Amino acid sequence: MSLNRSEKEAVINEVSGLAAKAQTLVIAEYRGITVADMTKLRSTARSQGVSLSVLKNTLARRAVTGTSFDVVADQMTGPLIYGFSEDAVAAAKVVADFAKTNDKLVIRAGAYGGKALDVNGVKALASIPSKEVLLSQFLGLLQSPVARTARVLAALAEKRGEAAAA
Repeated sequence: MSLNRSEKEAVINEVSGLAAKAQTLVIAEYRGITVADMTKLRSTARSQGVSLSVLKNTLARRAVTGTSFDVVADQMTGPLIYGFSEDAVAAAKVVADFAKTNDKLVIRAGAYGGKALDVNGVKALASIPSKEVLLSQFLGLLQSPVARTARVLAALAEKRGEAAAA
């Protein structure tokens, strides 16, 4: 079913809006995936804040023209699913995790920070811990010296207390 001109413009505007807010785009070929698996992928993506869309490639190319995702316009051929995310790693993580369990989903390319990513680049981006995990690790590093100093001072005070009691 073909779209009329106003419907195409609406799709382009919607995808352009997604691209303007997103940090990451992941493109994957979905040929042969069952409807049930695709529904599961979409549900997982939605819960992670990733917008997954099956788009006409010409409309997708027009929508990303002039954005940081323009670098992967040449990869937009064939039956593709497009994943946009505001979180830098969410789209890559959702698609890569699903591709591990379903060999029919083939990661084609991605873009982050105005740079095109190949399959290995998308997988590397997916392996980065989430923002919350990185912040908790950073907080642990900041607390470590303070906690060590407190333990040393407590041990020193305990030792002086034992020396004074004797």
